[in-house]
Amino acid sequence: MERAESTERGAVRVGPYGTWPSPVDAALAASRDGRPEYAGAVGDEVWWTEPRPAEAGRRALVRRRADGREEPVLPVPWNVRSRVIEYGGMPWAGAARVDGGPLVVFVHFPDQRLYAYEPDGAAPPRPLTPVSATGGGLRWADPRILLDRGELWCVLEEFTGEGPTDVRRVIAAVPLDGSAAEDRTAVRELSDDRHRFVTGPRLSPDGRHAAWIAWDHPRMPWDGTLVMLGEVTGSGPFRRVRPVAGDTDESVAQVDWAPDGSLLFVSDSGGWWELYRAPVAEGVPDVAASTVLCPGRNEEFGGPLWKIGLQWFHPLANGLVAVIHGSGTTALGILDPATGDLVDAVGPWTEWAPTLAVQGDRVIGVAAGPRGAYEVVELDTGSGHARVIGAAHHDAVDPAYYPEPRLRTFTGPGGRDIHAQIYPPHHPERSAPEGELPPYVVWAHGGPTGHAPLVLDLEIAYFTSRGIGVAEVNYGGSTGYGREYRDRLREQWGVVDVEDCAAVAGALAAEGTADPARLAVRGGSAGGWTAAASLTSTDVYACGTISYPILDLLGWATDETHDFESQYLQSLVGPLAEVPERYRERSPLHRVDRITAPFLLLQGLDDVICPPAQCERFLGAVAGRGIPHAYLAFEGEGHGFRRADTMVRALEAELSLYAQTFGIVRDDVPRLELER
Repeated sequence: MERAESTERGAVRVGPYGTWPSPVDAALAASRDGRPEYAGAVGDEVWWTEPRPAEAGRRALVRRRADGREEPVLPVPWNVRSRVIEYGGMPWAGAARVDGGPLVVFVHFPDQRLYAYEPDGAAPPRPLTPVSATGGGLRWADPRILLDRGELWCVLEEFTGEGPTDVRRVIAAVPLDGSAAEDRTAVRELSDDRHRFVTGPRLSPDGRHAAWIAWDHPRMPWDGTLVMLGEVTGSGPFRRVRPVAGDTDESVAQVDWAPDGSLLFVSDSGGWWELYRAPVAEGVPDVAASTVLCPGRNEEFGGPLWKIGLQWFHPLANGLVAVIHGSGTTALGILDPATGDLVDAVGPWTEWAPTLAVQGDRVIGVAAGPRGAYEVVELDTGSGHARVIGAAHHDAVDPAYYPEPRLRTFTGPGGRDIHAQIYPPHHPERSAPEGELPPYVVWAHGGPTGHAPLVLDLEIAYFTSRGIGVAEVNYGGSTGYGREYRDRLREQWGVVDVEDCAAVAGALAAEGTADPARLAVRGGSAGGWTAAASLTSTDVYACGTISYPILDLLGWATDETHDFESQYLQSLVGPLAEVPERYRERSPLHRVDRITAPFLLLQGLDDVICPPAQCERFLGAVAGRGIPHAYLAFEGEGHGFRRADTMVRALEAELSLYAQTFGIVRDDVPRLELER
């Protein structure tokens, strides 16, 4: 029986949690998936990449002209996205030529070649690099155009065989005249391949030195990296290449030069990623004399280097430094290195993506908040005024349907803190019957060295506006809370992450916020691992959604993933040679006999990071056990879904799973057929 109550918004109708109608449908959520990335200044214009879910998931390169017009640089089907380390990196560079017209060099996703293009001219993009038939071919990232040298400098990733780890990476110079388009030997290598991984070089103001970051297996870049310094020559490789900062247990996330020639770098040697400055001594930076520019804040001024070319700081010509910083949430600030003063931009944004550009006294970034999606934001450092200049958020539905998040800190095993964002069910015109507790879905983010940002996500609104709560858990191992919090997951993957998610779910149930009989878990990639591991090691959840997951640690540790993460398990689980039994004991593949809850498994068939073979083995082990489940595999999708039709199907299937499991009656989504 329904009843109505009078509120300022009108009549509020009563209906069970999960049954509420909502204007936030799956198509709308899919159309808003993704965010602008890789902002840059080209003359008096600002450029960036942004997703196009309706265009087969391509990444478009967009320009904002000086008069405020916003338009694509390249038409369909050009797809500006790099596959270096599979997660990619900065895929384009732009420069204003002497004649005033812009020149852009970009990576085209299908063939991974670099192309040069003059968008104000009539000629189509022309290739700068060749195609290689060996393994994954030639790939490029983090380019910098040097017009005076007639070339661009960038990271070259070259496959030397058919295996996923048959690869080398160097810093390379590519001629802008196109001479390397058919001839690999025309590419000049500036560094050797002594290190497994490198970032793009940053040229000193006097042009004499280049600095970059390097690291080696089994370390990941958030474990330990080196700052490399080399002398620039006229036409040969860098000389006197040597490490000047960083260590095997010190993570340097970014390096760049200040206008006065001092070296700026972000290091976590003090327990947090902080910004350091190495002064110039006899023409080179004296790293031994480095000082922290903004000490004692217990905040991160950097983050995990999942992609090549991420930026958490950017020097300005006047000596100030734009910085992204915070703990849990982030802000864009302007730091005065001379005084340590830090002034933050004012606005509704709680998360700044690690991309920055500078245009005179203006700083350009990408930011979002709980009431708005990611947009391109410009900060005028002179006036302190910040404004949206591109990819502006527009409310496609009444914002009254948006969730209202609550930042929470829960207590986990051993009294440890667990950070989370809680999104209760929320609807402007619906409430639940008195005494009913809502269902909740615990979201485990990917990485696992990642972070769930406090921003508007219409996938979350899709559930909360229907009466299903969401709890995003930044479990131990997440970034944003210092190195000690990040290191909690060392050799504890599948333990700490599972315990922390379960602790949050249990606390919500114990305090009367969530229905203990209607809890679910979901995650993708490493979050998919956590979701699967949760279903095989706890009885907290009634069902789960597992997307493009890791399910078999032994397979993943033995050439079943890409090079970048091929030895990640050394720190997450332990050395395989020393603890082989741990790899089997924790793998969901070998624990299917413990699964009792229904689950949905989602997988891209082109995924080389978490390949579909793992899902197929898992399903083979589940077959005949009577566990209700569904498997949806998508052609043309890799690691993470980018196409609108895929995302719609996946989201509606997930809702159907919860409706069937939680006893919710809905007729507005296709019924997911569950096998046994």
